[in-house]
Amino acid sequence: MALLIADDVHERKLATYIPKKAGCYSACAYIFLAGVERQVDGELGVHQISSDSTDLVSAQLSISDIIDLLNRFDTPVEVLTVMFKTPPKDMHVFTPDEVARYGIDRRRGSQTNTASSEISRPAGSSDPSSATTVQPATPTTKEMDAVNGSSLSKLSSIEEYTRRPTRMAVFAGLDLFGDDITSQRTDDAADCARACLSMRGECKAFTFNMNPHIARGPNCFLKASPGKADGNSAAISGQFLSSSDPDPNTFSMGVIDPKTAVFKNVDLPGGDLSRRPFGRNLTAQQCRLACVANNRCIGFTYMKRKSQCWLKGTIGTPRYAEGMISGLKKMMSFAPASIISLE
Repeated sequence: MALLIADDVHERKLATYIPKKAGCYSACAYIFLAGVERQVDGELGVHQISSDSTDLVSAQLSISDIIDLLNRFDTPVEVLTVMFKTPPKDMHVFTPDEVARYGIDRRRGSQTNTASSEISRPAGSSDPSSATTVQPATPTTKEMDAVNGSSLSKLSSIEEYTRRPTRMAVFAGLDLFGDDITSQRTDDAADCARACLSMRGECKAFTFNMNPHIARGPNCFLKASPGKADGNSAAISGQFLSSSDPDPNTFSMGVIDPKTAVFKNVDLPGGDLSRRPFGRNLTAQQCRLACVANNRCIGFTYMKRKSQCWLKGTIGTPRYAEGMISGLKKMMSFAPASIISLE
């Protein structure tokens, strides 16, 4: 059955892909190797043919069929060698180094090694269930080359498949700061997410500002990458994940929330990290972000009149001071509020 499926995959010129944390073993390997394009991100395992029959002629005919089929798939000869050397009750799982060295991965138009040796061969018995077949990419528009970002070329079927967003991780209270492609005004976070998704892979993440006091101007920021994370209780952010991306882990960072931890007309006297102000002609926002980025900084005071930023290593007793802006840092942990499937 596996050989019939493999032949059909080859005739249809489908691409085959083993995702991370997935395995394709024994008979499944025939189907994987049939792909016109192939990529192993998980595990590919092979071994010799196993059979309860003592009929030597029947076994030789089965081996002949397998060798003939794998030769048509341009299977690297090293793969056949490893396969025939591995006992039926064992399983050889190719390492990433072997995958690269033997040329198991294959892209459209690439040349591969062909097998031409006469060695006995596995006609495995396990179910062919873990190799993903991918329909060939239709030749539509040209896209930016993933390697150097400058040359235009069509993505391969596997590249298109592995980069296609399959999930969206949503974070509450997190601002993905910087690396904006464009910005616009939307009614809600869902519309902002749809705007990002409509950009056909160019947009990787977004931040939506929920602040009701911002009645005009953009509130949806579409990003080429997640950029730098910044705490902001008025923000909802989303990151699009492909099939090859793991789910985001919980992480912790120092946060100065611009909505709840920044205070106008307040001075934090003393405790300066330096005898001189940080930077030159900074804004209050830049001063806040400078403190967030500095592990020694636990707060800041910004003097509007002189555009001076003072980063604090200790916090004194706050006092009223007109024209001053101060902020306090605290540690916060962030985890996805939800991970939404897009399939």
